[in-house]
Amino acid sequence: MKYLIVGTGLFGSIFANEAVKHGHQVQMIERRNHIAGNVYTENIDGIQVHKYGAHIFHTSQKKIWDYVQQFAEFNRYTNEPVANYKGEIYNLPFNMNTFNKMWGVTTPEEAKAKIDEQRQVLQGKKPTNLEEQAISLIGTDIYDKLVKGYTEKQWGQKATELPAFIIRRLPVRYIYDNNYFNDPYQGIPIGGYTQIVEKLLDDPKIEVQINTDFFDNKEHYLKDYDRVVYTGMIDQFFDYRLGTLAYRSLRFEEETLDMDNYQGNAVVNYTDAETPFTRIIEHKHFEFGRGNKHQTIITREYPQDWVKGAEPYYPVNNQENDTLFKQYRDLAETEAPNVLFGGRLGQYKYFNMDQVILSALQAAGREFKA
Repeated sequence: MKYLIVGTGLFGSIFANEAVKHGHQVQMIERRNHIAGNVYTENIDGIQVHKYGAHIFHTSQKKIWDYVQQFAEFNRYTNEPVANYKGEIYNLPFNMNTFNKMWGVTTPEEAKAKIDEQRQVLQGKKPTNLEEQAISLIGTDIYDKLVKGYTEKQWGQKATELPAFIIRRLPVRYIYDNNYFNDPYQGIPIGGYTQIVEKLLDDPKIEVQINTDFFDNKEHYLKDYDRVVYTGMIDQFFDYRLGTLAYRSLRFEEETLDMDNYQGNAVVNYTDAETPFTRIIEHKHFEFGRGNKHQTIITREYPQDWVKGAEPYYPVNNQENDTLFKQYRDLAETEAPNVLFGGRLGQYKYFNMDQVILSALQAAGREFKA
């Protein structure tokens, strides 16, 4: 069969790799001027720059960890972000180091007592929004300094208007542990992520065209290929016929500095409301300072509203949007039965990298089952 795969991110590239294993021909088109989607990394003076935000690979599934090991060697990087609140530095996720800096407590019992005291402002009410959910987990002080401003910048809404589920799994630990993820497998590929996609697509049966927009020749593609795998926005595929799904976008401001070490950590979150960006990424720390010793590269990350034509990064999975997505999914089954919708935008779901990989392998398994 002739497959057209729209998008060269992880979902599309893994599906392409599986398709050629089963003897199919694959044509891939990519709107950007490079492959690898949002996991794209670029080597600048020996520093692997994450061009679309920090990507730290982590998973609890050994089969996913073993799968990615085929394409790159991973270092032992552990995600230990810090928070900067008006010059005060706190460890993330919220743990005994955070509680000690915030309140001077030294034991888990003292920390729990402080949080219990502060959550009394809820008067036993079941949390109905993000603000109440956060206070129920970590009290008012940490919420005010480390959650409220950051979250409202990230989502462009007041915390009282955001659903509680967004923060329900917020890591709170009564131990001195700054490792953000509980997953046993974690690291960053030595030499960056782009090599993974390059190896996935290194097959003569896979042809890749960059700078090519699916919507410039949509009807031609749908007619000329036996099967289309589409990883873009599902509402755009149908020309927003049922309405427009909500997304959040990002703007990245990259800067090269003539110094070896700017902030001492790969990721620093700015949690006050006044700082317009949410975080600064210093890329060389993902690989323990490798690269030019006289320069460093930082990226400031600015969340912004999504409008048509902007790059969508995060689906806004509230009840209204999820209902609309289901309507689009039903429309796809009736009007586009030969199209497989995949990835974060095609499935309108926030995926971590390991979840994208699993989703792509599962989709390929269903597609090519014996």
